[in-house]
Amino acid sequence: MRVTMKRVLLGVGFAIALMVSAHLGQQMLQCQQILGQGSSQRGLMRPENEELVMLDANRVEYRYSKEMPLIFIGGVPRSGTTLMRAMLDAHPEVRCGEETRIIPRVLAMRQAWSKSGREKMRLDEAGVTDQVLDAAMQAFILEVIAKHGEPARYLCNKDPFTLKSSVYLSRLFPNSRFLLMVRDGRASVHSMITRKVTIAGFDLSSYRDCLTKWNKAIEVMYNQCLEIGRARCLPVYYEQLVLHPHKSMRDIMEFLDIAWSDAVLHHEELIGKPGGVSLSKIERSTDQVIKPVNTEALSRWLGHIPGDVLQDMAHIAPMLARLGYDPYANPPSYGQPDPLVINNTHRVLKGDFKTPANLKGQFQGTQNTTAFH
Repeated sequence: MRVTMKRVLLGVGFAIALMVSAHLGQQMLQCQQILGQGSSQRGLMRPENEELVMLDANRVEYRYSKEMPLIFIGGVPRSGTTLMRAMLDAHPEVRCGEETRIIPRVLAMRQAWSKSGREKMRLDEAGVTDQVLDAAMQAFILEVIAKHGEPARYLCNKDPFTLKSSVYLSRLFPNSRFLLMVRDGRASVHSMITRKVTIAGFDLSSYRDCLTKWNKAIEVMYNQCLEIGRARCLPVYYEQLVLHPHKSMRDIMEFLDIAWSDAVLHHEELIGKPGGVSLSKIERSTDQVIKPVNTEALSRWLGHIPGDVLQDMAHIAPMLARLGYDPYANPPSYGQPDPLVINNTHRVLKGDFKTPANLKGQFQGTQNTTAFH
């Protein structure tokens, strides 16, 4: 009897264990199904398609997404990128703002990850695929551009070396437009050296070295501009922008498909005003951009570049000729300025303009602006 009862109890225990096991197994299957559905749902989510919503001071709502027509302004530093963005900033429907500095750094990191086969393999194995990275880059760049200034109908970014990644950016933001600032490399380099604008990799004690680095940088940007195509990337020559601002800005606004505003010809009148041009004293170009468009800086490089460098100019900087500059012209012939520019230049030379009282920060005597590439 005892043996029989013992067997019965063992049988009942075994049956209960089977029932518990079956129940737990069913619960695990249900959990797996739920998790699987969640994973599937996450796979279908497209956070990069989500919109950023911002309100201006008047509670007007602005919606931004990767499909918006972002404007990217770039070029080798000291090529007129700040002037270009200030003139656009004067438009009542455009906001550019100061350099973010972080966007070109992040783009450089993204490029480095792609170039390193070993690093890319590790990222892929971890599930951090190109698709994941690109979605993250879209969200990050859009967030920075949208939120580092006041909302506006059109947003633009001005970080000079950003255009070394213009092909990649054109894929991230399919409706974006690019303005590549082009300037005589001799003038750009002279400005870097005399104004002590430090740029990673540029030896400011050597015109030869800086011209060589200028040539390499502008070649990368110009080639990418050509690859994107004329419909999306417009080379803007600094000299022509300064000499003929009305025609140049007309062409630019037509390229960007933005309605014309005379305000873009008088950016200096809108500095620091609501909805106008935001400038910081710590940016090295600010003390020049607060002036009306003038020819003061066009040919300052004349007489400063060493003779041996001038003799080798075509070899040192072959991009000069490719961009339409005569490497042996001293002085060069950039053209004749419009009457408005002549008048502006006379005003500047006489000091007949006011320094805005509402600039951000404080001017620094020996300001170095580091660019990344």
